Amino acid sequence: MKNVHSFHIPVMGIGFTIDSPLKVAQYGIDSVISLVDDILVEKMRKLYSEKFQVPYQEISDKVDDFRAKRITSYLNLLHGQTEHKFNQLKNITSEKSSALKDYIHMLPEYSNLKKDFLKLTEEGVDFNKLKEWANKNLKMGSIDVNIMTKVDKENYQNKEKLPTEYNDAHAALRGFAESKLASSLVLSAGMNPRLYTYISKFNDFFPDENGFIKKKIILKVSDYRSAFIQGKFLAKKGLWVSEYRIESGLNCGGHAFATDGFLLGPVLNEFKENKETLIEQTKQILFDALKEADKIIPIKELELKITAQGGVGNQEEHSFLLEEYNLDSIGWGSPFLLVPEATSVDDKTIQKLAKAKEKDLYLSNTSPLGVPFNTLKGNTKDIQKQELIDKNRPGTSCANKFIQLNKEFKDTGLCTASREYQHLKLKELDALDLNADDKKKAYNKIVEKSCICVGLGTSTLLLNNLDTKKVGEGVSVCPGPNMAYFNKIMSLGGITDHIYGRKNMVSRTDRPNVFVKELSLYTSHLQEKLNDLKFSFDKKQLRYLVKFKNNLDKGIQYYNEILIERKESFKNQKEALYNALQLEQNKLIVIGEEINKLK
Repeated sequence: MKNVHSFHIPVMGIGFTIDSPLKVAQYGIDSVISLVDDILVEKMRKLYSEKFQVPYQEISDKVDDFRAKRITSYLNLLHGQTEHKFNQLKNITSEKSSALKDYIHMLPEYSNLKKDFLKLTEEGVDFNKLKEWANKNLKMGSIDVNIMTKVDKENYQNKEKLPTEYNDAHAALRGFAESKLASSLVLSAGMNPRLYTYISKFNDFFPDENGFIKKKIILKVSDYRSAFIQGKFLAKKGLWVSEYRIESGLNCGGHAFATDGFLLGPVLNEFKENKETLIEQTKQILFDALKEADKIIPIKELELKITAQGGVGNQEEHSFLLEEYNLDSIGWGSPFLLVPEATSVDDKTIQKLAKAKEKDLYLSNTSPLGVPFNTLKGNTKDIQKQELIDKNRPGTSCANKFIQLNKEFKDTGLCTASREYQHLKLKELDALDLNADDKKKAYNKIVEKSCICVGLGTSTLLLNNLDTKKVGEGVSVCPGPNMAYFNKIMSLGGITDHIYGRKNMVSRTDRPNVFVKELSLYTSHLQEKLNDLKFSFDKKQLRYLVKFKNNLDKGIQYYNEILIERKESFKNQKEALYNALQLEQNKLIVIGEEINKLK
């Protein structure tokens, strides 16, 4: 059954979408929750068990395999309660019909469901007929989960290392695999061969003869080559990728996985042109693997969706992407942080987000994962971090230990944002013979890391009045650059009206086109890398910058061609788009001249 909406809510932070399915799934909207923090998951299970009056028994960290069990139990609770809400919505009575009306209203105008409903109700409401129609036609939104593949910390018991399946990402995967959900696992942050192989231990990930897969795999990728490599790797294990979710490298929230200058438009075009090749080549590998493993080979076609997300901000962009690249869905992330009916953001943070302008949203190096991280200036976690630096006690106590991945000083790993790591690193720095400037730079590089695995979940605790004694009240928040153009708190109906062009929730008139914004971010990123190279020359890095610039040039050429070929799609903004592309092209010419001087 096809999705009822042409958008989805991606995972945001650790806590911002932790309970989104309970808020939006009944309206047919797909959302994704993070499986990083099993401590938060357990707190939310307790909260909702009390709210829904279902039995709750704590799963303490003394229980064997507690991480997987906590995740399974929470997902099962979400499964039961979202289905209950959805069934109530379909059980048409005069009291509940408002929820049904909300479901229908939120659908796009071109939706056949919406047209059928209006036709049915124009003839006068027969509740039995309506109930029968609702049960047959309405679809619940999917409760999808996200695992960052590289956040796979090894775990210990009594100083003995536990087997690999107790690693964090492995245990989270098992938690999802053993749940009742029929939904999707979103794998992000690159390939983890050991984790990918582990997926094949669970039957729910394999197709039946009709091609139905209870637990589907979604790969979050930023270029075609990476998708093809990962898709073939999984196919060799008998695992089918049901969706490739293409994410703009620098135009999304959270961690920014910059590509080598590959822009979203050309990447989407490559997927569009090669989709059949991708299907045929991976399908053959898959069938061979299934045959060898003596597993069922489906007789019906396996579904393959191509979706995208990152920086989309209005109905024109949404529709253009869907139509031009034959996409199945578009992810809308950051704007949903201003929708309390869909996400969990505390009041102070939501007000800061609503007021944020371009200057308040920037790419930082605060993430302990060593990947650029979208940050809101003045977030309370960074204020706390600075207070500790000012007291000459940089770093934080490592409350949750999810990113203890650095093994410079300890085989069991440390988080680079922790007090212990920063103390050891600064001690090491003191022993080096450096001039004052270089020492200051090295010092700043060490202490800028922030405890995001706590900070990205705290907002949810504050919103729900849950205990923050152990972790403190500092909030990290990671909106994408698009947040600057949304400045009001919205209802769920309001944001869907905006997505489908029924209303406009962006009061500013200077919001750049999604493609142009991404291009400008990449041009700035290239300039920064070039400035770094001037201070510390490296031949390999120079070759990388040449390749990066050439890819951006090709991207601009592609966009200029699209402007001519699809002029009807851009009739109101063609000149502005052309000028914006020309401006970035001029910046690249100057950068190119600087690169040539270094050759």
